Amino acid sequence: MQRISSQMNNNNTQSSLRLQESRLNRANNQIGSQHRIQQLRDDPIAAGHLVRYQSYLGRVNQFEKNALTLSDQFTVREGYMTDSLEIMQRVRELAVTGANGIYTKEDMSNMATEVDELLKQLVQNANAVSADGNSIFAGTNTKATAFDIEMGNVEGSGVPLIQNVRYNGNIDVNRVEVDEGKYLVNDNAGIKTFWAENQQVFGSRDASQWQASSDTVISVDGVKVEIKQGDNVYAVAAKINNSGAAVKATIDPVRNALNFETTDARQLWLQDISGSTLEELGVIKDASQLPPYNLATGARVSGGSMFDTVIAFRNALLAGDQESIGGRVLGALDKGIDSLVTRIAKSGSEYERAQLNATRSSKLALDVTSMVSREGDLDFTKAITDLKMLDYTNQATLSQAGKMYSSTLLNYMR
Repeated sequence: MQRISSQMNNNNTQSSLRLQESRLNRANNQIGSQHRIQQLRDDPIAAGHLVRYQSYLGRVNQFEKNALTLSDQFTVREGYMTDSLEIMQRVRELAVTGANGIYTKEDMSNMATEVDELLKQLVQNANAVSADGNSIFAGTNTKATAFDIEMGNVEGSGVPLIQNVRYNGNIDVNRVEVDEGKYLVNDNAGIKTFWAENQQVFGSRDASQWQASSDTVISVDGVKVEIKQGDNVYAVAAKINNSGAAVKATIDPVRNALNFETTDARQLWLQDISGSTLEELGVIKDASQLPPYNLATGARVSGGSMFDTVIAFRNALLAGDQESIGGRVLGALDKGIDSLVTRIAKSGSEYERAQLNATRSSKLALDVTSMVSREGDLDFTKAITDLKMLDYTNQATLSQAGKMYSSTLLNYMR
């Protein structure tokens, strides 16, 4: 029931005008923002879908950026690895030449000069930095120089030469997300890339009577292995072999010592995380020493890096030792080249996978953008038509109200 009064027409007119102005303002806002939904109550279901689509689109765009960034890193890394392969192949050519037995000691000394320069270039490649200033081959320790060199006097040379190259980085890897819960691994450890031979470590103590006195944890090539109280050395070896680490553990049948051997060319990374299992077994020093140069004093080690091989070759040239060049040195060079070829192939495969992920994310972003557009974008043809109709209605209402209330103060002043 509505009360009839002198204010009824005015109130109805004002209410209609406010409602029309609200609708007109909403239409103007839609056109100005190019979005159909201005508030959640405009379309709650579509608004819910839109929020999820926009969030997913942001993640997809980030996945694409991650994959492209990885691709760039793989490209730069592969360039240095390919250059290092060319250096190793040149060193091998010189090794074959030096092993002929027809060159004088002076000739071999001259060849040693070139080998030393190639060694310096190899170290330079190993210490390369990316465009953002990070070490390429230092694992995740990107702000450190990957390899340190130690200079010293070498018989046959009148100036100090590189005697040893030590790794400064770590073996940790970067996991980069390229899809929902899916990651690509960026493994830049230099002791894998520039290692020539499988490394073997032979424990220095008889472990036949050893038993773990408490629960401990050891790290083998970055993989944690839990040792339980009462485990003997055979249980330790079995757990290491079942851990998934690229290392094989065995028990020496003569010395009853725990031995390790990598399954491919890399330097062993052994560490006691808690307890002192590896120290008690005579494999590493105390926990204050960090890998990979923490092996026990009595432990025997075999298998070296590409730097060790080239240094040995240069020293053999300076000493005129043709027999070593044609045997041990040439064999180690071949292993180093094979290992580097494998690493380059792996890097190329990782690059291709990163590119595939970037391409897929780019296509997926287009699909998600279409979904966002369907739910939230404005139909301009309909919006402009509605705006004109609302504006026409508002003008008509104002015109009619003006006719209804045409009297002014001047009408009473006659």
